[in-house]
Amino acid sequence: MSYDMEALRHEHNSLLQKLTDEQLLIYNKVVADVQTEMGDMYFVYGYGGTGNTFLWKTLSTALRSKGEVVLNVASSGIASLLLPGGRTAHSRFAIPISVNEDSTCNIKQGSPLAELIIKAKLIIWDENPMMQKHCFEALDRTMRDLMRFTNPRSSTMTFGDKTVVLGGDFRQILPVIPKGTGQDIVQASINSSYLWNNCEVLRLTKNLRLRSISNEDEVEKLDSFAKWIADVGDGNLGEDNDVDCNILIP
Repeated sequence: MSYDMEALRHEHNSLLQKLTDEQLLIYNKVVADVQTEMGDMYFVYGYGGTGNTFLWKTLSTALRSKGEVVLNVASSGIASLLLPGGRTAHSRFAIPISVNEDSTCNIKQGSPLAELIIKAKLIIWDENPMMQKHCFEALDRTMRDLMRFTNPRSSTMTFGDKTVVLGGDFRQILPVIPKGTGQDIVQASINSSYLWNNCEVLRLTKNLRLRSISNEDEVEKLDSFAKWIADVGDGNLGEDNDVDCNILIP
């Protein structure tokens, strides 16, 4: 896919000026990681409305305007449509539909897809909590193998020393495990993977949807409701009597 560099630079400058302080902090950290080729792994934790997608777009234009390759993927088809040049993770990385702890992606060394991944400076993967942890581990094993010709130490480095940014909200849908218990679902999540030990968690907390509302009373109501929704997801509401948990809905 070819891009109009001048148009991308103009778009990037416009997007950069609209970032919040939280978004800018994450943006600078990721861009610096790419420039120094540190190959770190990040997870941007933010609920709907905090600007995850806007941040992905700004990061993508920043690097693509310099001729760099950025791979944008999401765990679901609908989420991938919101990303610039987005694809589903299964489609982009040839992840097997049925994965286990030993799975690898169906990517052959020297293939066009392998070359694309090697050239990529940044991988952005949105809506991670709903994906089985073995999908991430399969890509990790595959990339460690693909990168060994450009980096002899890639076999010991997360995602073969490639900068990877994950994102999502653990309050939303978790992996679906047929006939699985709550413990099985938690164990299948990305934060139960060996990869999580090398992941730096970054947070977005400001609801950007409140920016477009001028009525102060309406802003206060929506802000209060957004915080209530977050508290429900965090388990901070209701009284637990070991049987039921009653939550008062405003």
